[in-house]
Amino acid sequence: MTTPTGPDTAELLTIALEAARRAGALLRDGRPADLGVAATKSSPIDVVTEMDIAAEKLITSYIGRLRPDDGFLGEEGASSEGTSGVRWVIDPLDGTVNYLYGLPSWAVSIAAEYEGQVIVGVVQAPMRGETYQAVLGGGALVNGAPARCRPAPDFSHALIGTGFGYLTERRVAQAEVVRVLVPRVRDIRRAGAAAIDLADVGCGRLDGYFERGLNPWDFAAGALFAREAGALTGGRPGEPASGELTVAAPTGLFEPLQALLDDLGAWHD
Repeated sequence: MTTPTGPDTAELLTIALEAARRAGALLRDGRPADLGVAATKSSPIDVVTEMDIAAEKLITSYIGRLRPDDGFLGEEGASSEGTSGVRWVIDPLDGTVNYLYGLPSWAVSIAAEYEGQVIVGVVQAPMRGETYQAVLGGGALVNGAPARCRPAPDFSHALIGTGFGYLTERRVAQAEVVRVLVPRVRDIRRAGAAAIDLADVGCGRLDGYFERGLNPWDFAAGALFAREAGALTGGRPGEPASGELTVAAPTGLFEPLQALLDDLGAWHD
């Protein structure tokens, strides 16, 4: 599929899938078995950081060889404008704390933007054995099978995912939002990887998701997957997903969830 005046999305998807697969294998196979309790460097955090940087370098080097005119925006510092109109938005290791502790919810997230719009997204979750992929206007697949979000439940029956920031002041504010929200919904889940949470909305494993403080690389691929699976995504009412607030849910749940989060001040600390 080629956008009317843009790149071949099938080509971009193939590249993203292979880059994510390679990075996922590097992270999975290169993680020391005793990472959570010991490390070969000065601390376990140093090892995770080195793996994070190595995965981003692998991704950017692979894509750069195939598409040297494209730009990059990566969590670990990759930043270039490019001249093709395509920019790759990369989180080489989403869920670093999970990775540190040996929990399975971590992923490689790669999205391709064209002139500012995300047109391809891939989230590779090696320890789940799942790959989530989406093309703008082309639907969403998980391991090659069509993915669809759940129909909106009653608000009181909704299972909602969220995440928390690293700064103490932000966590205090986020805890207050959750305190008010918990008695109004079925339950809250906190998995620790935004890309996987968004993919879970698209797969129907969560009814909705919200979080403050995300960066573009955290949600670019996952949000496209959720949308192509039938969900809505956004930020504050009338605004796109952003660092202030990211919300994802099907029509009928998205609107009241977004409105309540706005009323609760979930978009500020």
